[in-house]
Amino acid sequence: MDMDNQTQITEFVLLGLSQQPLQRQLLFSLSFILYLSGCLGNLLTILAIVLDPHLHSPMYFFLSNLSLLDICFISTTIPKMLVNHLCGLSTISFSACLAQMYFFIVFGAADSMLLSAMAYDRYLAICSPLHYVTIMSVLWCALLVVIPWISANLISMVHTLLMSHLSFCTNRIPHFFCDINALVKLSCSDTQVNEMLVLVLGGPVVLIFFMCIMASYTPIAVAVWKVPSVQGRWKAFSTCGSHLCVVCLFYGTVIGVYFTPASTHTTQRDMAATMMYTMVTPLLNPFIYSLRNRDLKGALRKLLLSRNPFAPASLETLFRPNCF
Repeated sequence: MDMDNQTQITEFVLLGLSQQPLQRQLLFSLSFILYLSGCLGNLLTILAIVLDPHLHSPMYFFLSNLSLLDICFISTTIPKMLVNHLCGLSTISFSACLAQMYFFIVFGAADSMLLSAMAYDRYLAICSPLHYVTIMSVLWCALLVVIPWISANLISMVHTLLMSHLSFCTNRIPHFFCDINALVKLSCSDTQVNEMLVLVLGGPVVLIFFMCIMASYTPIAVAVWKVPSVQGRWKAFSTCGSHLCVVCLFYGTVIGVYFTPASTHTTQRDMAATMMYTMVTPLLNPFIYSLRNRDLKGALRKLLLSRNPFAPASLETLFRPNCF
């Protein structure tokens, strides 16, 4: 159904991951498993950190916020896709579409900025341990979390306001959610400003923060290389390597979708890349950070085996010094 202008658009049609019934069923099952696993893993991480006083330190404070962001991030798009499949629907109202785009950008951008804050925290802990406690104060830790949230909301507000003024030629979105790139391609209006702001506002959030993370891990790698114990050096490299693999998977797919020439894009390729950073990385984060961390594994074991895991604990140790 074609539309002449935006005022006639009351809803969009989400074409989903595939038009083939068998593929749609398989992708639905996969998405459902990834969503439940991601939410459960991140929720357990948050509970373990909150309920164990030994984990009330900056590193775990950032990790719990990352887990919260990951839950919000995957919950912005996946439940709607699953409900549409179960109910045999494929529509989303115009206002709901804009709201989905808004929160998708908010949580995605905040996630990107928080990952760089976590890398900065690890850099200080390993390369400047004597100054770590002084620098990573309660106020500074709070700012490193609050600033990404505020910045992400401002960036998303700009994109959403501009999108709300566009006219659309069709209401059929070749995606499983209201992605900003997909919506821009449907517009009959001049979208030069929208496309420019994706680069201007998205560039710092993705490219600059990715370079900051890599810059933080370079001196970390040098410091780890100087560890005298071969076993300790291998363990540290293994931990850092797993962190960097998830970071590169997240940023690499985002860069591939939003910051490469349009001529290189195909619908299926973009959706495959989008699934990687919307479903896979939120699932991997709690496992990568938990299974390779002895303290967090102990807290998770205690949480799962304890008869009364929600017993009140003192918050006086919220920002005690921590080790990598």
